[in-house]
Amino acid sequence: MEHERRRTRRVTIPSKVRLKFGKEDLESETIDVSMSGLLVRAPRIAPVASSLGICLQLSDRMRPIAAVGSVARILNGNQMGIQLDQLSVSDSEILQEFLLSLAPME
Repeated sequence: MEHERRRTRRVTIPSKVRLKFGKEDLESETIDVSMSGLLVRAPRIAPVASSLGICLQLSDRMRPIAAVGSVARILNGNQMGIQLDQLSVSDSEILQEFLLSLAPME
């Protein structure tokens, strides 16, 4: 699974992200971001397949992006790979423009 080719390009960016897991809010930080998901470092880990509310602050100049995701994998005991399951069209466009502005040209 780890060796599968990724469908979307990841961009390394440390951004603040708030994860809502049940009644718990987890203040976390992204390690990398793509159009299909996030790798985050969190103080507490939710189980694989858990549904999470996501509030991603990409930059101080932008409004946060809201999404729903699910935990796809757990790494190093304090990192979660989160698949983005629900993202509005407008938030998707904002995320895409932001990531394209940071992605290195090939």
